[in-house]
Amino acid sequence: MEDQKKHKIEVCYSPQSFDLYKTEFEIIVVIDVLRATTAICAAFDNGIKSLIPVSTIEEAKSYQSKGFKVGAERNGQVVEGFDFGNSPYSYLNPDLKGETVVLSTTNGTRSINIAKNYDNCQVVIGALTNLDSLSTWLVAQEKNTLCLCSGWKDKFNLEDTICAGAITDQLLNSGKFESMEDSSIAAKYLFLSAKENIFGYLKSSSHRRRLKRLKLNEDIKYCLNPNQTTVIPILKGDQLVELKDY
Repeated sequence: MEDQKKHKIEVCYSPQSFDLYKTEFEIIVVIDVLRATTAICAAFDNGIKSLIPVSTIEEAKSYQSKGFKVGAERNGQVVEGFDFGNSPYSYLNPDLKGETVVLSTTNGTRSINIAKNYDNCQVVIGALTNLDSLSTWLVAQEKNTLCLCSGWKDKFNLEDTICAGAITDQLLNSGKFESMEDSSIAAKYLFLSAKENIFGYLKSSSHRRRLKRLKLNEDIKYCLNPNQTTVIPILKGDQLVELKDY
């Protein structure tokens, strides 16, 4: 009896390489652990209605002028003139419950908007904080899946790759998926090396050091603590909403 055909799970290390990977995928998981996708998961866990990811400060200002609550971050810091950036703690504010929030970040929201332009593909948000619930859902979908790491300004980073490796590991362990690319195998083994102490493993990572200099240690601890939520944000049109009834 012929073996059942397996679905793909692959990892792209940064948006710069997306064009090399984007064929034959039905689901794209956008990952920006420190901090955009973690903040987005926190926002939905807090009960926001929807979130509009925009790539530029100009777009963010346009929404702000229309009365939206807008967060903007560049180089790890809140952009002047905006109320908050991409700290997950900002999105746990009770005042945001039921609201539509707009967010622009250095890496994450740009990656979301790159992914959404790939035709006929679902875009979902991944982080360490929703790791198990997202991975379980992905296994159930049985679709070719690409983890798109946001990286740092189109460069490789450790935290996004480790998160992508964690997702890859769970999907491979289901027996329904396979990885053909070395990037995916490397991501998996990076995760296996780090999984007993992700916080410690990433101690010397570039973005963790960058955020530490900005005195954002509490954000780092939050972002690197797996499985704090079961929410799965999914892109519908130009807005992220919470995936329901899965």
